[in-house]
Amino acid sequence: MSEDHETEKHETPESSQADSQQLDDAQAREQLGITNTGIDKKKSIILGIIAVVFLIIVFFRVIPQIGSYSEAAEALENMTMWSIVAIVAAVIFYLWVYGWPFVASTPGLKYKSGFIVNQSAFAVSNGVPGGGAIGLGLQYAQLTSYRTTPTAATASIGATGIWSVFITLFLPVTGVLALTLSGDQAGNYVLAAVIGVAILIVVVGLFALILRSEKNAIRVGHLADKVANWAVHLVKKDKNLDVTSQIIKLRGDIVELVRRRWIWITITQIAVSWSQFGILYWALHGVAGDMGAPPVLVAYGCWAISQLGIMIPITPGGLGTVDAAMIGLMISMGIDDGTATAAALVWRASSYIPQIIIGLISIFYWRFDLRRENAKLQKAQANAA
Repeated sequence: MSEDHETEKHETPESSQADSQQLDDAQAREQLGITNTGIDKKKSIILGIIAVVFLIIVFFRVIPQIGSYSEAAEALENMTMWSIVAIVAAVIFYLWVYGWPFVASTPGLKYKSGFIVNQSAFAVSNGVPGGGAIGLGLQYAQLTSYRTTPTAATASIGATGIWSVFITLFLPVTGVLALTLSGDQAGNYVLAAVIGVAILIVVVGLFALILRSEKNAIRVGHLADKVANWAVHLVKKDKNLDVTSQIIKLRGDIVELVRRRWIWITITQIAVSWSQFGILYWALHGVAGDMGAPPVLVAYGCWAISQLGIMIPITPGGLGTVDAAMIGLMISMGIDDGTATAAALVWRASSYIPQIIIGLISIFYWRFDLRRENAKLQKAQANAA
């Protein structure tokens, strides 16, 4: 990784902005909401207890009512060696693709560095209760350690986060369309598909207006202020939100980056999601046995719609919520109880556990490499003196 430190330069036209727009480290941290207060132990413990209780309810009460662990165990026993090899290959491909989003959003960043940044953030965000804020700070620290300017790091993190939300909204729409095209109970999903597409168009349209000009950003911000404060005042009369200033800050952070690299960012984010579906599909092939895997459109539709569970912030990464929704959807589409449950469990274990492990290794490796580079720099300075 020392080659990354020596060769990664961010002086490209894509990352350059006017001097007045360049941020120093303190400004970048402020805009990202990064603090140096460390982990709030009390809050983490409370969130951890809530998450554990929720997972116990989901995996020991909810899933057994919609699926079958005993039949899932039988399905897992029937998996062939070739099925396991196919799942392992799908997992390796998914892990490889997962390294590209930050390469796409950070001009000049090498793949190895982008892999470390994204895998490290996954481990923290999905392995620690309330770890999203910690993961944000870790992403910034790692990007700047790879000689990314504070301005470019802020833009990269902002764009990656926004596109992640877009994809979370995009997947259920494509899932509904997939179930509609499959012809199986299609009439039940046509209206939902139309509504989903309309919502996605509105969200993307508002984002496009924000990027188009600061005047548009202010208009959208004022509208968001009215809606947000109306909702807040239902609970707390004396509290007001200033969404407009946040939208203007966001626009300033990412506008130039998105204009130049939105296609590349979009492709990598979609690739990450679809490669994760590949794990589920091969898991279905493996556990279905002689019954045969369901049609790919049906499997994709169930998986994509269930991704909405990620938006429920009780557990990290939609753990439990996505799983229960996926099993329920697959069973409702005629997939055997045991097959649906086994495939969902294999998918979760295969796409979650390896990333947590690799993410932790990435964090330790980054810290080791950073200390090594700092030691080299101090030695060089001492020799020069």
